[in-house]
Amino acid sequence: MTLAQDAAPTDIAEFLAWGRDLHDQGRYEDAARAYRLILGVDRHNQDARLGLDRAVRHAVPRWHWEMLHDEERAELYDLAIRRAVGANPDGLVLDIGAGSGLLAMMAARAGARGVVACEGQPSVAATAVEVVRTAGYDDTVTVVPKMSTRMTVPGDLPRRADLLVTEIVDCGLLGEGILGTVAHAREHLLAPDATIMPCAARVYAQLVESVPLHRKNHVGKLHGFDLAPFNRLSTLEYFDSRLHRHEHRALSDPIPVFDFDFRTADASPRRADLRVRPTAAGRLHAVAFWFEMDLLPGLTLTNAPGVASHWKQAIQCLPAPPLVQPGDPVAVTALHDGLHIRFEVAADAEETA
Repeated sequence: MTLAQDAAPTDIAEFLAWGRDLHDQGRYEDAARAYRLILGVDRHNQDARLGLDRAVRHAVPRWHWEMLHDEERAELYDLAIRRAVGANPDGLVLDIGAGSGLLAMMAARAGARGVVACEGQPSVAATAVEVVRTAGYDDTVTVVPKMSTRMTVPGDLPRRADLLVTEIVDCGLLGEGILGTVAHAREHLLAPDATIMPCAARVYAQLVESVPLHRKNHVGKLHGFDLAPFNRLSTLEYFDSRLHRHEHRALSDPIPVFDFDFRTADASPRRADLRVRPTAAGRLHAVAFWFEMDLLPGLTLTNAPGVASHWKQAIQCLPAPPLVQPGDPVAVTALHDGLHIRFEVAADAEETA
């Protein structure tokens, strides 16, 4: 659909109604396009400006801003990129999940001759083009508005890339699809000896007692009513939270769960059977977990508790928290399906009523 420059107020009203309908359907990118059409005719239309803002807020999560202000993340990526580009300045750089274009521009600033940055979210990709142009790197950085798994050589890349830079990880490491994405890139988009950044990662977990954390995902009797049926809607997997902001007590030391070498790993499911020795007696409300991620050997990012990372920690609450004792090891099974890590806990101990 198009909207002529001389559109009548009734035409604009119809486009506003169309935008609202698209938004109500959850088609936020389409709604944003409808509102942009209106603003192309009437740039001061307040309804279109608000509609566009609401649509973009749904399409572009707020964590982008917190991530961009994560100074340690940026400094370590910048250092790693400078090292990798310095070792092969003529190499082609591929940035997957480019977001604002920050890492792609770091590569260009480090001296890379060519950088291709792909971003699958249309509004973000369009903004990255503007950011790169404003920074003066549009002669080096090309933004491709699509998922990397839809890219081809030579259609989107002039040749296979020599350096992959990506940060498609969530608080639980795998939730943004890094395993499958990097495996696809190795097969279709990267040179055989390409440098992959990050190159490796490890996941650690800890048993935790915390009523406040458990209440973020479970409810019982309140205000004279039994609200327990609402727990059918609680998440079975993890959510993100800053562990130090909630009263809690560690019931075990951190334990290694999974390790990944992104130069060889794929998205095949894995399982780890663990026996965890509690370090204190208590009610096991949750398993908290986090990652260490090697950008290059010796350059490591982490979202471990106590670190000021925008990723926070991953928290999986247990529906029926058991009592644990230091003398009784707890059988913990860690599983991942290529996208998410989850834990199953079996304890020969009293459970809550």
